[in-house]
Amino acid sequence: MGVQKNVLDSITAFQDDLVAWRHDLHAWPEIGFEETRTAALVADKLESWGYEVHRGVGRTGVVGVLRGRAARDAAGAGGNLRRVGLRADMDALPMDEATGLPFASRNPGRFHGCGHDGHTAMLLGAARYLAETRNFDGVVNLIFQPAEEGLGGARAMLADGLFERFPCDEIYALHNAPVGPSGHVGICRGAAMAGADFFDIEITGKGSHGAMPNAGVDPVMVATALAQAMQTIVSRNIDPHQPAVVSVTRIHAGSAYNVIPEKATLAGTVRAFDDRVLRKIRARIETLAQGIAAAYGATARVDIRNIFNVLNNHDDQCDAMAEAATELLGADRVHLDETPKMGSEDFADMLQRAPGAYVWLTGDVSAPLHNPAFVFDDKILPVGAALLARIAEKRATAA
Repeated sequence: MGVQKNVLDSITAFQDDLVAWRHDLHAWPEIGFEETRTAALVADKLESWGYEVHRGVGRTGVVGVLRGRAARDAAGAGGNLRRVGLRADMDALPMDEATGLPFASRNPGRFHGCGHDGHTAMLLGAARYLAETRNFDGVVNLIFQPAEEGLGGARAMLADGLFERFPCDEIYALHNAPVGPSGHVGICRGAAMAGADFFDIEITGKGSHGAMPNAGVDPVMVATALAQAMQTIVSRNIDPHQPAVVSVTRIHAGSAYNVIPEKATLAGTVRAFDDRVLRKIRARIETLAQGIAAAYGATARVDIRNIFNVLNNHDDQCDAMAEAATELLGADRVHLDETPKMGSEDFADMLQRAPGAYVWLTGDVSAPLHNPAFVFDDKILPVGAALLARIAEKRATAA
């Protein structure tokens, strides 16, 4: 246990640096594909520690490559030496912060309300430790991803040749979970996070005076009827053994008290753990929209976009993460029976290209993720960094 314990001890020794990096990132949040300051900070630190650094991967992503003891000769990076990817997301949310922290967001309408500043700081901590120790043989690829929050950052990096340029035999990531108690690791095998679609539906009726609705076709009535009908899709069209969610999250129509508008729009999201379920829900939304609009004398235009694939964890890599976490934290703080989450995560796209695992690291409860009062638990920074570093040490070895 001595060597493994030293990973956490070594990283905890520079915990103040981890916190400082996280607070700096928190004060200057950037949303998807705008992470220029964040990416520059990451790249500069990696270069200072001796990494081979690649900027602008997937627009604003950064990849740092570190070769271990047996792979320092570039020609030795192939053969039977394993290549391990570690990934962190860098983007903030387009929302205002309400924490009152002294390092609160200085960019209006931008807030690290999901803890990606913490994830970035953790991977930087792992990067520093790995560069100082090089206690592995193969190659470690550190992937700092932009635009995770529904903008397709993983897909952008993959389209930019991520795994062709930086091959990974397996890949790992984690996410903070503000559910307490602090410093526990949750692992779910198989389908761990839902796939997600976003939808926009435009209803076109016929505008008229609000006092003479008979002269028009009211798209507001169509939109409200459709929103209610869509809530029957899961309860009446989907197998009860298949979890799914259909949420209408936005309805817009009209601009005056006495005008029946020409158009109304609905938007929202669909979640499920099976691609067949997602396809069935898409078909039902289209059918309901067209049928209800026609019944009222209106028309409907439906746009449904797949944003996240189902995140499927791989058994061998889950076992490896559980083993690493147990070495660092003890078996009582590692939970292998974590329930799947209806939230979505575009690390799923990377897991379709390389086997890996995505785990949750609990922090003290402040407020839920994506809440304006969310406060990241700084105590878990060295824990997350140590877990990422240790899995790299264990897996970037001879195959």
